[in-house]
Amino acid sequence: MATGYSQKELIKFNFESLNLDSNDFFGNSPPAVFVGRFGYPKVNVGILSPVEKKEDANLLDNPKEWAKQKLRDIDIIKLRSQLINSRFQSNIKSFDSRFLNLSQEVSMAYKPVDMEIQLKNKPKKVTELNRFTKPLSNNANLRNIKITENPKIKTAVDKTTSDWDLKAVQGINKLYNKGFDENFLHKILSIGLLGIRKNRKLVPTRWSITATDDTITKELLKEIKYNEPLETTLVYSGYYLGNIYLFILMPGVWSYELFEMEVPFKTNPWSKTGNFYGYDYENYYGRKGYVDETAGGYFASRLPAVEKLKQLKKQASVLVLRFITEEDKFPLGVWVCREASRISLNSEPIEFEDEQLAINYAKAFAKNKFKEDIGTILNESKTIRTVKEQPRLSKWL
Repeated sequence: MATGYSQKELIKFNFESLNLDSNDFFGNSPPAVFVGRFGYPKVNVGILSPVEKKEDANLLDNPKEWAKQKLRDIDIIKLRSQLINSRFQSNIKSFDSRFLNLSQEVSMAYKPVDMEIQLKNKPKKVTELNRFTKPLSNNANLRNIKITENPKIKTAVDKTTSDWDLKAVQGINKLYNKGFDENFLHKILSIGLLGIRKNRKLVPTRWSITATDDTITKELLKEIKYNEPLETTLVYSGYYLGNIYLFILMPGVWSYELFEMEVPFKTNPWSKTGNFYGYDYENYYGRKGYVDETAGGYFASRLPAVEKLKQLKKQASVLVLRFITEEDKFPLGVWVCREASRISLNSEPIEFEDEQLAINYAKAFAKNKFKEDIGTILNESKTIRTVKEQPRLSKWL
């Protein structure tokens, strides 16, 4: 998600290793599906699978495992380049298509699904990258598909997707609380498997990712806002795929603030005012609309912050600094923000008795590591200003 690619969001890689002699093949989906957004409400729906059965097919669509194994960007691109995007067109409200029904079965599975696929044309041997979704590869039009085994679907998923009276928000939170991660949840939301019967529809994958992050976060915050604030300031830091995150959790009621910047500093292409950073903020009552400058990265990093507060059984005013280094060469999707944030928040925190000491630490961190002065950012921070100026709620408790 390097900001250097913002003006040309689509980057293409051509890998000649795709071994496909004909338009027919037998493979296994990780499982993975993709819903496009161009032409909305008539969109492309794709089932992703390699051209042969792979024992480790699940690794082809598994951001948490990529982060756990510390895979490099090129490793992830090569993994995704093995997938054929066998696609067909569907209206977002049309659910009478056999292809769509099979796509839904695939999306619900927790193990790779064996299938026979016939294509209308040879796949275009390119892997496309953008800053929102995981790399998408080798588009081809689907002629026919046959699932050659019963997809392995967990009972909780079957019950939730079969409940026509359960709202999508409730379905997402129900399954999240049962241990299903956001990568799985955004897929079944995208493919039209959640929500009240009359409201169900296909949701472009790009939109479903942010919707899932936002839905889970808001539900967790209902509990967290009843927790006592932190007594001290905690600073977490970590790194993944060229992204360094600094999370500063300060005593106070819930708020969340994100600054994103490339280092060395340069004008941020998403800044509305021509600053070297992108910026968005929410107070205790949340946001009324979409973010202005930080897009899906805002929601992807907010979820791990809230998960950490749930673990700590506290609430806090959260300031996040994202430093995008020159090692972030390719846009791989918003999942990078989520997993880099989790890596940071799983580190051992540095504890400060006074928030000013934490602010001084952040300044020294940026100066020593990047030779940059973030004083301007910290002076603009609403979180720091509020923590310093407003009395704690505990004063009246």
